[in-house]
Amino acid sequence: MPTDSKALDLQDNSRDDSHSNLESSENEKEVIEKDFVPHFLPTYRIKSSFYPLPIIIAVVVAGILAYLTFFVADVQVEESYFPEEEFGALGVVLNGIVFTLIAAISAFIMIFLIRKIGVGVIKYIFGLSFGFISFFITLMFLDVIIFLIFVQFPETILVLTLYFLFTNIYNPLFTAVFVFLLIYNYFTSKSIKTKNFIVLYISLLVSASMSIILPFWSTLAILIGISLWDIFAVLYKRGPIKTMMDIISNDDNESDPSNAEVEEKIKSGEGVYDTSKLEIGIGDLAFYSLLTSSVLLFTNNIIVVIFTTVAILIGTGITISGLKRNKILPGLPISIFMGIGTFLLCQLIIFFI
Repeated sequence: MPTDSKALDLQDNSRDDSHSNLESSENEKEVIEKDFVPHFLPTYRIKSSFYPLPIIIAVVVAGILAYLTFFVADVQVEESYFPEEEFGALGVVLNGIVFTLIAAISAFIMIFLIRKIGVGVIKYIFGLSFGFISFFITLMFLDVIIFLIFVQFPETILVLTLYFLFTNIYNPLFTAVFVFLLIYNYFTSKSIKTKNFIVLYISLLVSASMSIILPFWSTLAILIGISLWDIFAVLYKRGPIKTMMDIISNDDNESDPSNAEVEEKIKSGEGVYDTSKLEIGIGDLAFYSLLTSSVLLFTNNIIVVIFTTVAILIGTGITISGLKRNKILPGLPISIFMGIGTFLLCQLIIFFI
């Protein structure tokens, strides 16, 4: 080993030159823009460096809504196709399979409609379903919040009258107007911030409500099933999400290089995809926060929830790092499997402690 100072200096300079050569070769690679995604698709657009922000917001707000409803307001209603108490582990597996099949059938129906009517049909499918979901779930959580406010006061005639007015008149009217404006903006607004708000709002509503309604172990089975479906839908050459993206990219700009040419550049290392900006799907946000909210209601342990959230964020970061060499990747599997694995590990540690 060299001990002479000149030898050490030469070694350090050699390392610096090697590092700079690696950086320059990385910079020389062609940066390829990903295919244009229509504005009306329910995705949250954000710079890659800020990707944890919408996930954390969805996790925190959904968790608060679920906690207030489940523990404080004591609204505990578990509904599933196969009750866990009756069917046990079989019910857990069957619930996971049923929900995954529903997701798969819905995706193929959507592809069929796109081919028959056009990509624009997605806008109306999502718009109408968002309106329906937003109205009833917003109404439910507002009722919970109003109840928690009024329960603090004595049961006088005035308080009961006001409570009746809020729950039966003011709340439904406010919710109807709010959801109308929400969906109107979904159809008409070109603002990224408006679209991001709508996607985030609906995703956290769905996750909070599902965490309250679905039994815990069935929820994990559903998340595993949907994650496996996500792999097929995105990576398989005839998967519905891959098919949808291919249709969009083919309709976008015929003058662009062919998919084969782009894939060859990526495979050979001559190019990398631009990952400076990301699009996080509404389903990804909803299922991330569904997992954390369900863990919160099951364990009532904020530390376990924090570790689960961190695991999800790390999994999402790993997925994002792979986007430089892939046009599109499933957003759920790595994050969900890491989140579930972290939860199970925490439970094991708590059990032995």
